[in-house]
Amino acid sequence: MAGINLVKGQKIDLTKGNAGLSNVIVGLGWDPAEPSRGFFGMKKQANVDCDASALMLNENGKLVKKGNLICFHNKQSPCNSVIHSGDNLTGDGDGDDEQIMVNLNAIPSDVHKVLVVVNIYDATNRKQDFGLIKSAYIRVINAVGNNELIRFNLSDNYNGYTALICGELYRQGGEWKFAAIGEGSHAAHINQLAERYV
Repeated sequence: MAGINLVKGQKIDLTKGNAGLSNVIVGLGWDPAEPSRGFFGMKKQANVDCDASALMLNENGKLVKKGNLICFHNKQSPCNSVIHSGDNLTGDGDGDDEQIMVNLNAIPSDVHKVLVVVNIYDATNRKQDFGLIKSAYIRVINAVGNNELIRFNLSDNYNGYTALICGELYRQGGEWKFAAIGEGSHAAHINQLAERYV
């Protein structure tokens, strides 16, 4: 079943109206853009290694624990409520390229947001940016039954950006909601992006 398509800036209830929803999967996907056509034919393009990450932020939007950055080199939060599926090096193939499992009921009370971001690994040295990526999206799936709840296609022109702030799960009034953000940013490494929230 297809989920609700969101547009940039839109917010939607996740748990309200979905009684019992606790375990969700945040899926992220992207494809390499077609190589540009040069004078002698198609230019060969190096693989673009996108890395999805989740930052567990407090009510002030701060990352207060190092372990609350969940990414390819720290695949599990200390509380086990957020777990990363692992690194996809190329973006090839159909479906989600990387997934982040979130147990909303197990998220500690001092965490108010789970910010989901994607950055290009080694972007500076490889001279790569999100202009080399197409068909990027973020979606939220109910882990029970694998029904897609929402999808946000990142259709803006992100040429020149090396990081994307895709969206966030956030707590409000005892319920969990999702906000579609879709902002381009610059960060050569996920740790650089995370430092902005310290």
